[in-house]
Amino acid sequence: MLTIYGVYLSRASRVYWTAEELGIPFKAVKVTQARYLKDPFAEDAPFNTRSSDFLAVNPSAQIPAIDDDGLVLTESLAITLYLAKKHGGELAPADIAEEGEMLRWTLWAATELEPQTVQIVLVHDAGQETSEGGRKTIAVASRMLKMPLSVLELHLAGRDYLVGDRFTVADINVAEVLRYAMGEPKLFEDKPNIRAWYDACHARPAFEKMMAGRRAEAAALSAVG
Repeated sequence: MLTIYGVYLSRASRVYWTAEELGIPFKAVKVTQARYLKDPFAEDAPFNTRSSDFLAVNPSAQIPAIDDDGLVLTESLAITLYLAKKHGGELAPADIAEEGEMLRWTLWAATELEPQTVQIVLVHDAGQETSEGGRKTIAVASRMLKMPLSVLELHLAGRDYLVGDRFTVADINVAEVLRYAMGEPKLFEDKPNIRAWYDACHARPAFEKMMAGRRAEAAALSAVG
């Protein structure tokens, strides 16, 4: 059975969404990021990325990780690609050409989008988007995103999805990376193709199941706070 290590409020969201799309059973193990804990090594600390049992799974102390019937795998985007290819169906590549395209868009998202989109979401998560420093960070990230977003907008012209005229794991990977920038709607004002594609991805029932997990965790954190 597939075991997914990581809270929904993390990059593990990509893995949970993929598992829901594939309709495969999985066990979710809540692993809190150590940076959010006062003392991750305390005896009463929750299971976290610095816990010895988790470090035995991923010595890099990062989530997500999976254990798929004995195969331990880390790195969220690699995990989603692996799960799609293992279980097949519409989410997976139909041939080597599609596999190349899915790898291309996944790596593109990781290198061209995520370094900037993460900067945006961190500013918003910290509630600093109206501060001078926050505005500067967002302005720089937005400027760096102009070219890659133009590339994506052009690719989606006349297409509903990224690869093979159907929803695939490539769409999950790119949409999840791009979600970090959605706190800045001005980035997408002149990108109707991206907006239509993004809305279609988020209209999927599997995405809503994943987001329900994120909302539940956020509500629990608010209650504690």
